[in-house]
Amino acid sequence: MGKARIKLESQDTKELDSVCSQISDIAKKSGVQLKGPVPLPTKRLKISTRRTPCGDGSDTYEKWELRIHKRLIEVFADDRVLRDVMRIRIPSSVNVEMTLG
Repeated sequence: MGKARIKLESQDTKELDSVCSQISDIAKKSGVQLKGPVPLPTKRLKISTRRTPCGDGSDTYEKWELRIHKRLIEVFADDRVLRDVMRIRIPSSVNVEMTLG
């Protein structure tokens, strides 16, 4: 039995939560111990740009924000369960990082 730490990142929370639920369903069916999904702090990237590029007129700004949501899951499982986890269809907007230890 080994421990796999799976870190998931995405801008879309619905797709992120669906991948987390698929992983937890596989862990429950196989009867292995699962910790998570633990919501990690959301990373916020903020950009403010001036509306008029020439500089004339009033000082008006547009504010843009990109939020990156993160989840952490720990699975205490063997190779068979981890192979099932790796076969999950993951959307292109979800970034997955898995470390074994």
